[in-house]
Amino acid sequence: MKAAIVEKIGCSPIYGDFTEPIPQSGERIVNVTASALSPLARGRAAGTHYSATGKLPFVVGVDGVGRLDDGTRVYFLLPRAPFGAMSERTVVADGQWLPLPDDLDDTTAAVIANPGMSSWAALVDRAMLRAGETVLINGATGAAGILAVKIARYLGAARVIATGRNEAVLRKVGADAVIPIGDDEEAFEAALQKHFADGIDIVLDYLWGRSARSILVAGAKGAADGVPVRFVQIGSAGGDEIAMPAAVLRSSAIEIKGSGLGSVSLPRLVAAISGVFKASAEAGMALEYQSMALADVAATWGDKGQRIVYSIR
Repeated sequence: MKAAIVEKIGCSPIYGDFTEPIPQSGERIVNVTASALSPLARGRAAGTHYSATGKLPFVVGVDGVGRLDDGTRVYFLLPRAPFGAMSERTVVADGQWLPLPDDLDDTTAAVIANPGMSSWAALVDRAMLRAGETVLINGATGAAGILAVKIARYLGAARVIATGRNEAVLRKVGADAVIPIGDDEEAFEAALQKHFADGIDIVLDYLWGRSARSILVAGAKGAADGVPVRFVQIGSAGGDEIAMPAAVLRSSAIEIKGSGLGSVSLPRLVAAISGVFKASAEAGMALEYQSMALADVAATWGDKGQRIVYSIR
């Protein structure tokens, strides 16, 4: 079968022939129709994501949409290695696929599933959002951040504050307040501190790095004494590490936790994706994307400026 294959870590996948998957007990063959190029898929392919196995060769792609042999249209997550989502067929364990709603087309489902799941799981399972709370989204101009604004509102947030470097996009995401991330860290921290003084209950952090440090410092200075702020770390587009003053934790009620593979169980991640799909129409969860043929994977893999969905058939 044809697939996008990683033969060497650090190199783009190639389009070629790969061994056909044979299902084991409790598994299903999925005839794939679409798979989105997500940061998780890139990270695993590059060997930089913590969940990467490093075993070669393997088919790239962590999730997608397709049909079971009986024709059921499904979304699937985490095929059994070395098989991946970007191939004509893959193999997935029961419990890691779910039927798609009739009103959701294949490519839209493939595009919104992974980024939508990231904030849904963070808000429901890790932050335990309560209706009427205020949510700050750090990094609201990427796919996940754009959907996070909509999902936070859908799940009951009374107020949503967004940060991001692309100010033009930031002002279109639908947040109640926006704080552009610039080069002036003191100005950024001061703006954050004012919002913490008014009350921020949850921070969803897609960036880490300098902006996350500023948020933690501003929260320690601005939030009311003894009032918890649930800081949930999701992505690290702004850097893998920060140097955080110890006083941030001693002088505040900030609670730091992560959300992702390992910190949220696989059944709960699947439940989060199901929630995203059911809410997609009402919450307006749509993203712009480019549809590309899987045969073009090598030429388009490095294009980080576009949201790409590979059409398999």
